[in-house]
Amino acid sequence: MANYSQPHICHCLSRIATLRRNSPVTITGDRHRTGPELVDGVLRLASGLLSLGISSGDVVAVAALNRQFQKTKQLDLYLEWLLAIAFVGGIVAPLNYRWSFEEALFAVEAVRPVMLVTDESCNTWSSQLQNFHLPFLRWHVSLDSSASDFLRNSLTIETIKKHSLNDFSLDYSWAPEGAVLICFTSGTTGRPKGVAITHSALIIQSLAKIAIVGYSEDDVYLHTAPLCHIGGLSSAISMLLVGACHVLMPKFEAKSALEVVQQYSVTSLITVPAMMADLISTARGKTTWKQIESVKKILNGGGGLSVELTKEATKLFPRAKLLSAYGMTEACSSLTFMTLYDPTLGSSVDKRNSILVHQPRGICVGKPAPHVELKICFDDSSCVGRILTRGSHVMLGYWEQNPLKKASNSINQNWLDTGDIGYIDERGNLWLIGRTKGRIKSGGENVYPEEVEAILSQHPGVAGVVTVGIPDSRLSEMVVACIQLRRDWQWTRRSFEHSTAKQKELLSHEILQQFCKQNNLARFNGYKPIIAERPSKNYSKVAHTVDPSPLE
Repeated sequence: MANYSQPHICHCLSRIATLRRNSPVTITGDRHRTGPELVDGVLRLASGLLSLGISSGDVVAVAALNRQFQKTKQLDLYLEWLLAIAFVGGIVAPLNYRWSFEEALFAVEAVRPVMLVTDESCNTWSSQLQNFHLPFLRWHVSLDSSASDFLRNSLTIETIKKHSLNDFSLDYSWAPEGAVLICFTSGTTGRPKGVAITHSALIIQSLAKIAIVGYSEDDVYLHTAPLCHIGGLSSAISMLLVGACHVLMPKFEAKSALEVVQQYSVTSLITVPAMMADLISTARGKTTWKQIESVKKILNGGGGLSVELTKEATKLFPRAKLLSAYGMTEACSSLTFMTLYDPTLGSSVDKRNSILVHQPRGICVGKPAPHVELKICFDDSSCVGRILTRGSHVMLGYWEQNPLKKASNSINQNWLDTGDIGYIDERGNLWLIGRTKGRIKSGGENVYPEEVEAILSQHPGVAGVVTVGIPDSRLSEMVVACIQLRRDWQWTRRSFEHSTAKQKELLSHEILQQFCKQNNLARFNGYKPIIAERPSKNYSKVAHTVDPSPLE
């Protein structure tokens, strides 16, 4: 294949230099960089990397906040490094700065980078790496001057750029198989797994977001998600491709985010449910944040927004189109999209989708993006099955010391098994029931925790619920639901229906069992859910729920 027909994420550079010639493409505090300034920084860094000896296929690991600090300056170095590494044909391996030393060491040994780039957010474990013999690691680059004092043989970005060749004929290169990114996901194993993603996958994912969400060159995009996650990375690439303006914070904090949104008239951002809840909670009671009208597009991932959160979000951001996405790192972020609210259509979309999403039989996550092919693999006579996908958006494989091990759960290597259970309705909407590994075998029936939780969470007295299976001699596993009560509700062992006229609302085992039957959760023969109260302050969610990328 001729090089001129190969996709490359650095295709965006000429557009950025043109569209943003006299306007900022990145904003970090008081520092604004125009398109030509960002492109010049990328090219000089790429030239310096080539002078050092970085070549096609080399892995460069980056562990940093979205925004860096150097003395009194605030810098937007993450995007510059991402593009420069890709430019020279390298492969970027973003590492999570929140990892423990053991997790970081495991990831570094898995991808074997020739260069490690860090800032002060991970000084603890990056300094410990100095004590390990890692023969593959040739350079350590510090993005803040303070770290260079205790990191042996560390370089700075200024040192690397001094060795640039000033060769204006420099052109970008590709790594083998078009790989450009190794994005880590823990999945269900708990250990970081490196997912190898191509230029093609990132560009196709970006075009889907541009088409469905409506991103454009006029957007001012706030980076709320960390750039070490596929959700943050894929949205960043989307914005780079359209030539939008990027506003970078070190990391998400609700009060700072709301201040930045108002200061720079932010038009677009992405969230996960916890972020949205924090934004709403922080804005509540503040007259200056009663309604934020600059925001026009919000994409939510990492789990569905409840009806209550959706309503509150539309009050805080009344002019924003609110969408949800379901996906995974192995599929380069979003597989399906669903519009929860569209201000141009009034409340009709909100009402229709609220009814559609919250059904007893799973959670609706919308229709697949145009480039995504989905398939349901039925293992038995059930109407639900494993959700499979294939296409250019899917990873090359898991990166190990022998690179690109294919996913072991794929079907004869033609389909990627998402690990989720669900079905596709007559309108083409995908419905999630639960995780393959999370299902409970009770009395010969498959019970999906998410399905039980979806029904119980609709009860007005239930604030949160986690469903697990415990060993049982007769049923193999007994279904146990742990309930978090809403404020002003009480748990009772007495067997009577609760009355809304009472000062204190009451819930019991029998009341919730009856609620399950009324909502068609009585079809499983041979089991009875046990309802156990969990106090609010001790409540913690068990990690068995569907793990869409968000900001995968």
